[in-house]
Amino acid sequence: MIKFDNLSDETPYRIFREKYEDSLKANQKIIEAICISSFSSKNKEVNARFVNLKIIKDKEFIFFSNYESPKSQDFISHDQITALIYWNSTNVQIRMKAKIQKTSRDFNIEYFAKRDKKKNALAVSSNQSNKIDSYENVHANYEKSLHEDNLEKCPEYWGGYSFVPYYFEFWEGHESRLNKREVYEIKNNEWDYFILQP
Repeated sequence: MIKFDNLSDETPYRIFREKYEDSLKANQKIIEAICISSFSSKNKEVNARFVNLKIIKDKEFIFFSNYESPKSQDFISHDQITALIYWNSTNVQIRMKAKIQKTSRDFNIEYFAKRDKKKNALAVSSNQSNKIDSYENVHANYEKSLHEDNLEKCPEYWGGYSFVPYYFEFWEGHESRLNKREVYEIKNNEWDYFILQP
């Protein structure tokens, strides 16, 4: 589930909420999954991964991560991202483009303290994306953290990322392949609206 907090009443945000509610009613599984694509200036590579979109606050889309992970290094080197959601229950795809930044330390501390301890144990015990000898060691590190660490204290290396889209594309798939593609893009501080061919 995605938490909506004082969502902007601007048109693309209202449409996003409507399509979310439609998919929720259609029993969409893992409705919070969002693919974030980033660019590594160091390696000259594009990377993509799914994360859980937790909050949309006004215009900010927020997810959480390890700040020492490869994607975090990508964000430092190149702060422009593309985000993609696909809800198969309604055959809807939403593409967004945005600049990304960290959420504040105070926000991270407050959010972490409210999370389930099992989730926090995973955040504390994992050096995300680093190599490890075996999957058994992943379990061992997790169990050690679960029973020994202060799981209300937010680590410095963990926190949120937020992005405010400057581009939305709402794609609706149809069996005829006459797919509907509506775009909202910021031009001169206003939303420009247009339709793309399938």
